[in-house]
Amino acid sequence: MSLMASSEPSPQHTFDSAEMGAIAHLYRGEVYRSTIWRTRLDNTTNWSIVTMGIALSTTFSSPEASPLPLVLVGLLLAVFLGMEARRYRYFNVWRARARWLEKNFYAPIFTGEAHDDSWKAILARDYTAPRHHISFVRAAGRRLRRNYVWILAIQATAYYGKIAIHPTPAATLTELIDRAAVGPIPGWVVLIVGFAYNFGWLAFALGTMWLDQREHGTKGDQVAMG
Repeated sequence: MSLMASSEPSPQHTFDSAEMGAIAHLYRGEVYRSTIWRTRLDNTTNWSIVTMGIALSTTFSSPEASPLPLVLVGLLLAVFLGMEARRYRYFNVWRARARWLEKNFYAPIFTGEAHDDSWKAILARDYTAPRHHISFVRAAGRRLRRNYVWILAIQATAYYGKIAIHPTPAATLTELIDRAAVGPIPGWVVLIVGFAYNFGWLAFALGTMWLDQREHGTKGDQVAMG
């Protein structure tokens, strides 16, 4: 009898009204924190866009203006991307908890379907031993693919346009390469570094996308906890 009794599934826990109210307040808190950190993410992206705008204005202010600001702004973009990746790791914690509650607590209420009580243990572990759900590298890759790849594309296009048309349209490839020179650094060196810089970002974006797909398969953004 004892063996038969132990094999029976344990009854699912039913929340009383006080617990339901506490969970509702918990959910509101997680949504609020995710909203605050989402705003901080947007601020970092705005800084990158404003910085790029200043570099474009300076570079194209006159035909004789140097394209160097468009080169230097790439360093600032890398700094901003690092800051945004760090902020995204925190945002992802609050977003994941809110989505976990929506998926496993609120959705079954609306559908009337039974759900597995293991979701509560997973959420409890996340509260008792909080941790980042994704690495810094994967976070940087996500922000790069969603925002910064477009900013970097504008930077590369504007730089090519600057050396191609100012002060007059380049007549030969040699002239184009010579215009890319920065002080004592030859133009071909600057262009090689520029190609390595941009294709490096492209490789980083594709590599981190592969890491995300390996972690979550084809679920993508549907995955709640991370």
